[in-house]
Amino acid sequence: MLGVPECRRLLAVGAREHRPGHLGFTSEPMPGLSGDSAPTAPTVLPVDYALWGPDVVVQVGEGLFRHIAGRLVAFQVDGVENGRAWSVLVRGPAVPTEPEAVPQLPVPRVAKPGARLVRIRSDVVTGRRLGAGPAGGLGAR
Repeated sequence: MLGVPECRRLLAVGAREHRPGHLGFTSEPMPGLSGDSAPTAPTVLPVDYALWGPDVVVQVGEGLFRHIAGRLVAFQVDGVENGRAWSVLVRGPAVPTEPEAVPQLPVPRVAKPGARLVRIRSDVVTGRRLGAGPAGGLGAR
């Protein structure tokens, strides 16, 4: 497991390198189930991101914005540094944000990224390195 300072550094590396991240949230009740206790299905979408202090900022369309604003979401970005893969996960509420408040906006690579910004508050930040290490890597048993 990586410490929070290292996770924040890697988030910055990923933003600087324009690595896509993944936005995870719960969507609709699972098919075939009904009632108030029906579990919701997770959805994960690729997104471009920027950092605003310790938080992640993503640009989304109006429909997704209405669905996630104020709700708990997860954001993950992966990369490779010095031959070792890494992955960082941020969890927190998706807070509606005005573009003029954000010093650096995400650089979207999709034709119509949407016009709404959401700041993912970094309440929980975790990460890990993958691949060959002291224990022999992913395949070691």
